[in-house]
Amino acid sequence: MRTYTTKSGDTWDGIAKEIYGSEYRADVLMAANPQYIETFIFGAGAVLAAPEPEEEADGTQPVWKFEAGL
Repeated sequence: MRTYTTKSGDTWDGIAKEIYGSEYRADVLMAANPQYIETFIFGAGAVLAAPEPEEEADGTQPVWKFEAGL
């Protein structure tokens, strides 16, 4: 698992945008770092776990096929 060291002024959505390319992945970071869940704006130096997000269904196949890896 990779990590991300915060810079002063970082926010969950800004970090997600930088790491994953989408601010909508902030939930992945928040779930992996519950000790910082009350933090809205980070100071410099917090080391966050940055797991790879699970793939999402793209809507082109039934959910049961996606979940089965077909």
